[in-house]
Amino acid sequence: MYDFLRDQDTDIYDAITGEDTRQAEGLELIPSENYVSLAVREALSSSLTNKYAEGYPGKRYYGGQEFTDKVETLAIERAKQLFGAKFANVQTHAGAQANMAMYFALLSPGDTVLGMDLSHGGHLTHGHPVTYLTKIFNFVRYKMKDVETGEIDYDEMREVAKREKPKILLAGYSAYPRELDYEKFVSIGREVGALVVMDVAHIAGLIAGKAAKNPFDYGFDVITTTTHKTLRGPRGGLILTREDEEIAKKIDKAVFPGMQGGPLMNTIAAKAVCFGEALKPSFQTYAAQVIQNAKAMADVFITDGARLITGGTDNHLILADVWTSYGISGGEAEKLLDEAGITLNKNAIADDTRKPMDPSGIRFGTPALTTRGFKEAECAEVARLMIEVLRAKDTATVERVRARTKELAAAHPIPESFA
Repeated sequence: MYDFLRDQDTDIYDAITGEDTRQAEGLELIPSENYVSLAVREALSSSLTNKYAEGYPGKRYYGGQEFTDKVETLAIERAKQLFGAKFANVQTHAGAQANMAMYFALLSPGDTVLGMDLSHGGHLTHGHPVTYLTKIFNFVRYKMKDVETGEIDYDEMREVAKREKPKILLAGYSAYPRELDYEKFVSIGREVGALVVMDVAHIAGLIAGKAAKNPFDYGFDVITTTTHKTLRGPRGGLILTREDEEIAKKIDKAVFPGMQGGPLMNTIAAKAVCFGEALKPSFQTYAAQVIQNAKAMADVFITDGARLITGGTDNHLILADVWTSYGISGGEAEKLLDEAGITLNKNAIADDTRKPMDPSGIRFGTPALTTRGFKEAECAEVARLMIEVLRAKDTATVERVRARTKELAAAHPIPESFA
C-alpha cells in the first residue's frame, strides 16, 4: 500500500504509515472517531476526486456528469432510507458546514436560536461566542437541571422559548450521555412557532442502527449530522428534511451556491458506501453493541466511585470528572492515557471551574472499539486499565498498561470490511 507515495514523498509516507501503526496498536476511545471499511477508503481515493460537479444531479454547471449524478443520487436515496427523510443534501463538507448551511437557509440575520449550552454538552456551532455565527444570529441557551442525572431543564427551556421567541429550537450535543425527550422539544417548539432541528452528529449511527430514537418519529423538521463517528463513514456532513419541500429547497440553495462550491464527489461516493453498509442488518447489531459496551465501561467507573456526569450513559459516550474522582486534570489524564495506548480527549464538565485546555473531565466512548469486535468484557477491562493509570499516575503503571493495550489491539485487528 502507498507504493507511489513512498517513492514520491517519503515524509508524508512516513507520517501516514506511522498513523497506521498508531491506530493498529492503540485503543481508540475518542467518541467522535471510528474506523471505515476499505471500501469507503477506496471510494475516497477514487478518480472522482478529479471531477468538478457544481450543482445537483441533473442540474450541473459542467459536462461529463453521468457517473457523478449516479453516485450522488445513490447517496441521497440511501440517506433518506436510513433516516426516514423525504429529502437529503449530501454535499456539505463537514458537520459544522451542515449546521451553518441550515442556519443560513432557515434564518435571517438577527434571528434567535435556542440551543444547548456548550458547558452542559452542546457544540461550538450551537452558539458558542467564539464562533462567527454569533455575530450574525442571536443564540440563547438551555442547560441540564440536574448534572448528576442529566435531566434537561425543560421548564426553563419553555420559559426561555416563550420569552426569546426563537426561530429554531435546536437539540443535539457533543458531550451529553443521555437520551433527550423529543416530545418536549417538539411541544415547546410548536408552542412558540419555532422550527425544531436536531444535530445528531454523535448518535447518527445509533439512530440509523435503530438503537436510539429517531427525532423524525417525533415531528422534528430537520436533522443535521456528520457522516463519520457512529455512522462509520468518511468525514463529511449531511442535512435531512423530514417532509417540507420548501425547507429542503432552501437548504439546497444555502449549501450551493450559498456556502460551498464544487462538492467533493469522492467523499460523496464514500458516504454512499457507508450508507449502504449501515442499511445492512449487521449494522443494527453493531449499534446496539456500542451502547452495551459504553454501559459496561460506565459501570466499572461507577463501581470505582468515579463521578460521571449524568450518572452513566444511554449512548456511546461517557463524561467523567477525573479532577474530583482521581485528583488529575483532564489534560494530564489525556496525556497519561495516550502514553498507555488509550486515546481519548480532555473535556470540560458542566460549570467547570478549570480552563478549557486543561479541564476537569475526560470524554470517551465505544464506537471504534466496537468496530474492532470488543464486547462488554473487553470494554470493562479497558475501563479498569484506565482507572489503574488514573490512580497510579506513574511510569511503571503506564508501561504495564501499554503492554496490555497492545495485546488487546493485536487480538482485535481493525477490520477491512463489515459483514
